[in-house]
Amino acid sequence: MSQPVYALNLFNVSNRDEYLAYSRRSAQEVSRHGGRVVALGKFREVAQGEIEPRSVLILVEWESKEAFDSYCSDPALADLHPHREDGTEAYIWHLFDKLEDLRPILKAED
Repeated sequence: MSQPVYALNLFNVSNRDEYLAYSRRSAQEVSRHGGRVVALGKFREVAQGEIEPRSVLILVEWESKEAFDSYCSDPALADLHPHREDGTEAYIWHLFDKLEDLRPILKAED
């Protein structure tokens, strides 16, 4: 059985018009492919860490890795993804498995 995954998107907007062209349509397409935007954020400050700050955070929960892949590879969206690519810079897109708690991470290795 497939497990939900979170997609962490961190980026800077480099071309407002291009990113607007992406965002006008992306929410509907994300939903159609089994994703749900959980959080949107604007960078506030560095609390800790050495990663270069990005101005935008988007966290999307996907029904499964397959749902995420279907969004990325759907031929009907071939005209959509270039708007994201051309409208942003310093893009970080990481996938995380959804956990109910930290036991799988804290479990002692055999």
